[in-house]
Amino acid sequence: MTMAPLPRAELVQKPLQLYRYLLRCCKQLPTENIQQHYRHAIRQSFRVHADEDSPERIQQIIKRAIEDADWVMNKYTRQK
Repeated sequence: MTMAPLPRAELVQKPLQLYRYLLRCCKQLPTENIQQHYRHAIRQSFRVHADEDSPERIQQIIKRAIEDADWVMNKYTRQK
C-alpha cells in the first residue's frame, strides 16, 4: 500500500477540493519547471472534465488523480 503524497488525500471528495489538493502537491516538486509543467497539466485536466456530471465518474477521476499524484511525488522523491 502506498502513502498519499500529502496528508488528507482521503478527505478529497469534490472536484474543487481535488484541484486545490493537486496544486498543493505541485508546491512540493523540486524545480519551478517541473512545478509549472504539472500545474499546467492539472488545469487542463480540470477544464476537460469540468462538464462531468456523473457522481460515479467524478469519484473515479478523483481516485485516479490522487493515485497519479502519488506516483509523481514518489518519482521525484526517489530522485533526490
